[in-house]
Amino acid sequence: MPPGASISQRAYGTTANGQAVDQYTLTNANDMEVKIINYGGTITSIRLPDQHGRVANVVLGYDQLADYETKGFYFGCLIGRYGNRIADAQFTLDGKLYKLSVNNAPNALHGGLQGFDKQVWEATSSVDDEPRLQLRYLSPDGEEGYPGNLSVTLVYSLTAEDGIRIDYMATTDQTTVVNLTNHSYFNLAGNGSGSIYDHLIHINADHYTPVNAVLIPTGELAEVAGTPFDFRQASRIGAGIRSSHPQIVLGRGYDHNFVLNRRDDTSLEVAARLYDPSSGRSMTVWTTEPGVQFYSGNFLDGTVVGSGGGTYRQGDGLCLETQHYPDSPNQPTFPSTTLKPGETYRSTTVYQFGLDAL
Repeated sequence: MPPGASISQRAYGTTANGQAVDQYTLTNANDMEVKIINYGGTITSIRLPDQHGRVANVVLGYDQLADYETKGFYFGCLIGRYGNRIADAQFTLDGKLYKLSVNNAPNALHGGLQGFDKQVWEATSSVDDEPRLQLRYLSPDGEEGYPGNLSVTLVYSLTAEDGIRIDYMATTDQTTVVNLTNHSYFNLAGNGSGSIYDHLIHINADHYTPVNAVLIPTGELAEVAGTPFDFRQASRIGAGIRSSHPQIVLGRGYDHNFVLNRRDDTSLEVAARLYDPSSGRSMTVWTTEPGVQFYSGNFLDGTVVGSGGGTYRQGDGLCLETQHYPDSPNQPTFPSTTLKPGETYRSTTVYQFGLDAL
């Protein structure tokens, strides 16, 4: 075990239906600390120093388990079976129509009413070369309308280089669809510090997927050039977020999938970089996925009190959800999210933190 690396466990609370939930604290030698609960596999805190050595939590969340159960917004959780939206809450697979729970009318969003974010996962912790938390969940056939018994294993690792690595794996006994991601809201200036509009962001994408009025992709891969979606050079988020561009109006800001520029389908490659000039903190997102959803916290509306002690308002955090494209089961030109018996779904994402200006 590297010096300073550790993982500890404590009771976090009990769900409304009586299931015990634990919190795991992963630390490394650089004063970086990550807290994760096995309810929803939720990252509740990421604490790390800024350019002056001041430590702050850089993700949004709640202080109480009951808030994660009831107040929504998907802070820090694992998303499944299917991240993002599926049009009209249905899809056809091998000639059979599957109807899903409608929780974002008229669509299915982030796995449904009781998605992976609402499940208590079986947890196993270990520290070898780095602290790791393994989470397992068996999603039964028919859960939220999805076919097949899906066995999911996820591993969070905290690296010595201040990276949070997430390795996803899943197998099924029937043909199904899978699209897993993490829904952490980041604010590199610190939770509760204000908006992310002064953050600089770079997204490695020449195209994005425009959406219709209910935020379902139209099927087009539109060029980012000449639009507020062009982040091929690092740009201030606030510069485009109040644009009159029709897609910004539809999403109330950024809530769009970016088509990543990739060398191949399996390599771990840079999707996006984020930098906060006030703190000097940076984050680089590496992934094996073909897309990333940039969501600028548009639906945070001041109705909930977060772990920073104040209410969360529009733009107080942003998500960079690595993923296959939204509504892929209904979009034959998009990369497939189908998983068959005998196959193994694998995906890796790394959120790498540092003090590197863009």
